[in-house]
Amino acid sequence: MVTAFPASGTVLAVCRVHALLPDDGAVGVTAIDKRPVEGPVHVRRLGLFADVQADRAHHGGEEQAVYAYSQEDADWWAAELGHTVTPGLFGENLRTQGLEASRAVVGERWRVGTALLEVTHERAPCATFARRMGLPRWVKRFTEANRVGCYFRVLETGDLRAGDGIVVEHRPDHGVTVADWFASRTTAPETRGDVSRRLLDAETAGEVRLSAEVRARATAALAQA
Repeated sequence: MVTAFPASGTVLAVCRVHALLPDDGAVGVTAIDKRPVEGPVHVRRLGLFADVQADRAHHGGEEQAVYAYSQEDADWWAAELGHTVTPGLFGENLRTQGLEASRAVVGERWRVGTALLEVTHERAPCATFARRMGLPRWVKRFTEANRVGCYFRVLETGDLRAGDGIVVEHRPDHGVTVADWFASRTTAPETRGDVSRRLLDAETAGEVRLSAEVRARATAALAQA
């Protein structure tokens, strides 16, 4: 069963790659430098038109086509860091307000402009992100804060722009948010197993289509619970 949930928010900024930057990682460059663009942007199955991912072994693809981060979380980080977290600084495509991306339920669907997006999973901080921020223990800090934002797959292609409203067209009843799922990595096996069971049961019931990554992690966690 999928429950209608007409919550709404707003897109504050639409961001895509500004330039590929040199990076000390294996690929040698990074596309994390996202910046706001004006006007409508077309969203395709693999993400925003003219956006790219440099390390396609770990980023991008249909299950990570669009990344959203909320102003609410950015404001929290601004207080922690002592400076504004401008749209795109964390590599996000959408900066939202009124709907907290980290609290989105896995499988939740957002209507943004004429595109329909479905939440797949959280953003896990990586070494590239840490180099981007240039702060000690950044991966650990970001992990502990659990203000991770969320990735989407694109169910319906379309156009979106800054100022567009966001409507949650439906939300699965299992109730596991991306923050819940991310936090379960470091919880006790029985807790991790419970969260995993809820997701796997929801997929079996046809409530949600899990990404291959989430399905594999949930299956492994359940076996260890």
